Amino acid sequence: MGLNANNFHFLHPHWLLAVPLLWALAAASAWWRRRGGGWAQLVDPELLSALRLASAQRTSSPWLPIVAVWTLAALALAGPAWERAPSRAYRAPEDWVVVLDLSPSMNVADVSPDRVTRARYVIDDILSAARDARVGLVAFAGEAHVVVPLTTDAATVRALLQPLAPNIMPETGDDLAPGLDAAARLLHEAGSRNGKVIVLTDGYEDSEAANAAAQTLAKQGMHLEVVGIGTPQGAPAVNAGGGFVQNAQGGSVLAKLPVEQLQRLAGAGDGRYWSLTQLSTMIASLHGGAENPFEENAVASKIEVGEWRNEGIWLLPPLLVFAALFARRGWL
Repeated sequence: MGLNANNFHFLHPHWLLAVPLLWALAAASAWWRRRGGGWAQLVDPELLSALRLASAQRTSSPWLPIVAVWTLAALALAGPAWERAPSRAYRAPEDWVVVLDLSPSMNVADVSPDRVTRARYVIDDILSAARDARVGLVAFAGEAHVVVPLTTDAATVRALLQPLAPNIMPETGDDLAPGLDAAARLLHEAGSRNGKVIVLTDGYEDSEAANAAAQTLAKQGMHLEVVGIGTPQGAPAVNAGGGFVQNAQGGSVLAKLPVEQLQRLAGAGDGRYWSLTQLSTMIASLHGGAENPFEENAVASKIEVGEWRNEGIWLLPPLLVFAALFARRGWL
């Protein structure tokens, strides 16, 4: 970081008016002390010199260090600046709502360690890629519940994400439409213009209602991304009690990933279907796919501008040193 003399200026120059005021006050104080203060008008100079204590005559004026500190403080408050800090002229806000399936089938272990844990891993990756995007979280089973409204605090979302599992849901079931409706409400209340809804599911029972909700999202300018959690081959299905589901013959029922159902849902929501092997591509597309409805803003978001960086902070360490010395008894 080098000092550019051509760009050097003060952001708040009015604070510099305090410097000559204090210098004048210090000069007046020194002149007053040289004349012996108010006693010089009442006592003869020869007698006044004899009455003074030797230690008092050797003591320097405290105004000199005080003026030095005041000058540093005034310069710091004036905000010296000579370099710009780059920033974007405009940044379109991005809002993502993750809709997590917590139906009993998410306990199936056809992906390691199981579907719900893998879904939490996916959400963690999404949070890591969010940067300044706001992220909300909705969980659904028989009903939908807003876990976290839209926020830029990824740490809070992560903290509330960890205990989420099918066994904490108060209603059993597998209805996605209420989850999509809850996501739409979050985006609408936040005034989002380019929101995205990311569904993490292994299938659902209300296909017709879910597709209708996805079409409503698309009509409102939102995009629906669907991530299939599981494999088409599946694994033994798990019921709400944690046991395996059996058919009439006593055999295990396989919980297979309904890829075609999820692809239709993504199409209805003007989005795409993604498998677990495509996660890196899906996450990379989240920032690039949103369209700004205001063309001038879309152009401005690519323009770099800069604000002057206030360098007065570098004067704080010497000020703290002086403050520590002033606090010592008898230093002045």
